Amino acid sequence: MKVGTNGWVSGMRRLASPNCDCRPSGTVIDLLVIHNISLPPGEFGGQAVAQLFTNTLDADAHPYFAQLKGVRVSAHFLIQRKGEIIQFVPCNKRAWHAGASTWHGRTACNDFSIGVELEGTDFLPFSDQQYAALIRLTRVLKRAYPIREIAGHSDIAPGRKTDPGDEFDWPRYLEKG
Repeated sequence: MKVGTNGWVSGMRRLASPNCDCRPSGTVIDLLVIHNISLPPGEFGGQAVAQLFTNTLDADAHPYFAQLKGVRVSAHFLIQRKGEIIQFVPCNKRAWHAGASTWHGRTACNDFSIGVELEGTDFLPFSDQQYAALIRLTRVLKRAYPIREIAGHSDIAPGRKTDPGDEFDWPRYLEKG
């Protein structure tokens, strides 16, 4: 894997999300934000997350999806349970993953971060394949960008978000990532 000048990473599936825009001029990408997501909650392996990120989710396909109608959200990457990585937004663009957020006095974390979603929940362990893929991806991103810090969504939006959750093994990840 390698980050191209266009912000797309080679060696992975791409599904372009319209839910992104340009970063503010001169922005340095120096934060990696780890999230979790599953749709419907607690269910894995379907296409609903990719559909949400590409604005093609059928709000009538599941009762939970009704509340997501009209939501425009994305992340740069999704790492599925078996370790497959899908890229939705080029790294040089601003994905809409963090929402209202603050990190060390800086607001609007989407401006200066890359968002990685892990298919999962706050309450179940993540797979070995996901940790391996996340570590590989982190190394690739750190070679391409001056990423100095890594945070969970809960760290940048405390009280509003809880992911990646207590089941995320930070020591395991940070030791190798």
